[in-house]
Amino acid sequence: MTASTAQSARICIDTLNDQQPPRSSPLYTVMAMANTLEFHPATRRQAWVIRGQSHSRRITAWPTWFARNTEEKPLLYLHNATSSAQLRALCQGTDQRGILCNDIHTRPASGRHGAHPSLALWLASNPQCTPYDPASGDETRAIVLAGLHALYVDGRPGFYYLALHDQDDGPGLAPQDRQDAIKGMYRIGREPAGELHVRLLGAGRALEEVLHAARLLETDWNVSAQLWSCLSYTRLAREARAAERWNRLHPLAEKRSCHLRDCLAGHHSPVIAVTGYPQSIVDPLAAHVDARFVALGAGSVQPTAPDRYWIAVLALKALADEGRIEVRQVERALQQYALK
Repeated sequence: MTASTAQSARICIDTLNDQQPPRSSPLYTVMAMANTLEFHPATRRQAWVIRGQSHSRRITAWPTWFARNTEEKPLLYLHNATSSAQLRALCQGTDQRGILCNDIHTRPASGRHGAHPSLALWLASNPQCTPYDPASGDETRAIVLAGLHALYVDGRPGFYYLALHDQDDGPGLAPQDRQDAIKGMYRIGREPAGELHVRLLGAGRALEEVLHAARLLETDWNVSAQLWSCLSYTRLAREARAAERWNRLHPLAEKRSCHLRDCLAGHHSPVIAVTGYPQSIVDPLAAHVDARFVALGAGSVQPTAPDRYWIAVLALKALADEGRIEVRQVERALQQYALK
């Protein structure tokens, strides 16, 4: 990376910050940002915007493209990889640099996200990748801006990956929550009231079902929920592992914490973390949560991501396992919601 690259990134960031876009979905937020970078007079020569449907900038033609454009510029690539093999090829073509935005999650397929489960597993295991699953346009915008700064101003290696959907009913993101969101999670909604409460974590499209589950718990079972939007379970788990390793190697030094522990500190109520990806994406958080932890994903209780009814029932079961409610309430909930 050169000083010219950093300057280009700053121009892109400043121009995007000057825009006041209406609230939109993650997909249309990225499309609007791509249009600004590609066509705005201040940025059209400062960034590369590659669209998967563009015949002039196909990934197969990139070796010659980069041969003619040897100076790195901020890269925003809109693609629709359905498998880890396709994404791996794309990452090799981009030299594992840039902000890669996948809109395959808006398309119908056998899985909830329209992508093969191996794609999510490859993202989580690739140390060069920082994957995000935003729930709203506000979250998406914050991630892209943070990625431009981290990759092209700070010069960090690797690439950012965003899973996009086209629903615009996600939470808004207050300015004071942006840094927490980029770290992987931030709290939404009010603090839970009453004696019985759980903590519900949701990522991307799964957050909508989490919000509905919270309403079911309160209305039907008098259980309050503390709600968290989790933009990156993988980033949370990586930071937690890094802090644990550092503490192990420095027994005399002050212990390091992590964003996950900091967010969930001060409460001992059960934590239910939900994703539309396979459950294994969330499982690594369990070792770093000092409370009963339930991970839910595609395949946990049904082929797709768990719906609001399963989330509510398993939250009740977590309370029953701790002796906070009677087990018969869990059985009643299974019958009431007709779950088998």
